[in-house]
Amino acid sequence: MIHFVVHEEGDSVGTVVVEGVKSGAALNGWVMEQDQMVEMRTASDIPIGHKIALKNLAPGDTVIKYGVDIGKVVAPIAAGEHLHVHNVKTKRW
Repeated sequence: MIHFVVHEEGDSVGTVVVEGVKSGAALNGWVMEQDQMVEMRTASDIPIGHKIALKNLAPGDTVIKYGVDIGKVVAPIAAGEHLHVHNVKTKRW
């Protein structure tokens, strides 16, 4: 079963595609561009459609999704944690 999808290998986040992801769960992810599977354990509950960090991210780091910059980390994020507006902000303003 695929729990999250990642567009390409260099992305720092994946998108959860199933309901009910709980902290500590073992997840399977599909890296679409390379057609590869990855595994990771969650560090927090993550709602469907939200992002999961694929690696540790520090404040000031750039978040990459679909191979492009989608924002800046504003609070530390551990691999497997929920990544959303509480810890990432746009660079547009």
